[in-house]
Amino acid sequence: MKMNLMVITAGFTLAFGGGADAQEAQNTNANNKPKDAATQTAPAKPKASQAELEATFKASLTKATFKGRWCSIKDGELGPEKEDKYTINSVNKIGGEMWLINARIQYGKKDFVAPIPVQVKWAGDTPVIILDKVGVAGSGEFSARVLVYDKTYAGTWNGGDHGGLLNGVISIEKE
Repeated sequence: MKMNLMVITAGFTLAFGGGADAQEAQNTNANNKPKDAATQTAPAKPKASQAELEATFKASLTKATFKGRWCSIKDGELGPEKEDKYTINSVNKIGGEMWLINARIQYGKKDFVAPIPVQVKWAGDTPVIILDKVGVAGSGEFSARVLVYDKTYAGTWNGGDHGGLLNGVISIEKE
């Protein structure tokens, strides 16, 4: 029993950085091993500034079409998928985390343009569009969280007594 406790203690000490001698020995051994192409990592890409992230976000949503699918959630069950399309004419930062998205919204027999105030939060370099109880003309009040990444989007939404999931691809209108 005493021997097992010593082995466990030694293992934890080595695993979680106990002692400079143990770490130095590990580093020396690691440095002496030849690296093959599969284990080499690319140099770290410089982190984009907030201004660069916001400029990329604006460019990726200006004259953009979100085309994808949505499904309802009712009583904890997913409903059938339906297609939808949102065309964003422009997006502008209006201050702090607040942005104004001018969007043409098309679903079912509805087709309208609406200025939609949203909050944009950042998960690292990934923007998350947040709506909190925003009134949309002719459609009621909605809340949503939509993540935008690499020409795709995915999120969840609710409109009071109904809600669901959405996802799709983003294309930019060519000039």
